[in-house]
Amino acid sequence: MRTTLLSLFTFHLILFTSSASDWPQFRGINSSGYAADETIPSEPKEVWSASLPGRGLSSPIIIGDKVFLTASSGPRQETLHVICFKTSDGSKLWERQLKATGRTMSHSKTSVAAPTPCSDGKRVFAIWSCNDLAAFDLEGNLVWLRGLTADYPNVSNSLGMASSPIRIGEALIVPVENDSESYTIGIDASTGRNLWKLERPKAANWSSPIAWQDGSGKLIAVLQSKDGLLAVDPNSGSRLWEYKDGAATMASSVAGKEAIYAVSHGITALAPTTSGEAPKQLWRAEQVNPGTASPVLIGENLYALNSAGVLVKAASKDGERGWKLRMTGPFSGSAVAAGHQIVAVSEKGLVQIVDVTAPEGAITGKLDLKDQLGPNENILCTPSISGNALYLRGDGHLWKLGQ
Repeated sequence: MRTTLLSLFTFHLILFTSSASDWPQFRGINSSGYAADETIPSEPKEVWSASLPGRGLSSPIIIGDKVFLTASSGPRQETLHVICFKTSDGSKLWERQLKATGRTMSHSKTSVAAPTPCSDGKRVFAIWSCNDLAAFDLEGNLVWLRGLTADYPNVSNSLGMASSPIRIGEALIVPVENDSESYTIGIDASTGRNLWKLERPKAANWSSPIAWQDGSGKLIAVLQSKDGLLAVDPNSGSRLWEYKDGAATMASSVAGKEAIYAVSHGITALAPTTSGEAPKQLWRAEQVNPGTASPVLIGENLYALNSAGVLVKAASKDGERGWKLRMTGPFSGSAVAAGHQIVAVSEKGLVQIVDVTAPEGAITGKLDLKDQLGPNENILCTPSISGNALYLRGDGHLWKLGQ
């Protein structure tokens, strides 16, 4: 366990320039949903809440003493917001608004502010379902802006886009995968200009890419689609290897030190190579089947929250299933973890803390936010962890939860 956590910590340092307590993208530093150096409050209490100007299910990201998140407002959600709050008291430090240049259609349950922004510790990169992409510095100054629909006008997904970008070095990996002009693009984080563009399978896809450090120490981007996984060089977009046995289009895969745990036929553990050959399948556990929630990797175990609201434990070495724990759902966002605790938040605002070291898993703490939700407000986001606190948002509120 100690060796695994040390390897993950080293991976964090290579991948990001932000501090260990930051949560700079969807599902945290290495997209595993696990904060190695944090703790989750066992009996969470509200520290503060802040009102939001519009809808959204993007996760908050935390850099230093600042929380950033996106929202969308207006009759057609055509007004795009990036908002920065102070972590200590929830006071708003700045807000920037843009006008959407692309399509703002989406399913009634989701919104234009569905993708989670990411950061390199110096800049915040935000994208919305309308495929408007912007970079700001941490003080709110616009660095660059792209209306991707102007360049690629045939992008079409009537349900809305939700895939979140990641950053590897100076490359920003932006998935824009849909039923029509489907692509993933590599963008220079400093200038906003294209580094590369790859055509992708024409199908609605809401999963997000992850980073993987291969055996040579090289960081690569792993893209997920209905067809499987594709590894690419983040700077050139060149194809490195491909797994072609299909994958989920909602829940995203997770990378460990020795394997990638693909959300494919349940969970399929893959050992990538540096030779360009397809990765070796280590095991497959069809009974460990995530719903919309991405799996969490903690040390030597995976945890998957399925569509029935059951949290399932499985060994990362062979996929052997352990305990199952029924939770109160429904869930749209993914569970996240720190130490030996997992947190999952239901759509109706029930925060549930799970001790994974209990013999059969145990819910050890709860906080019900339902009385604070506005009319028709749900919590669909994946929570974030920083400074031993939880951050989560609904359509109208941002909360910080602590001891």
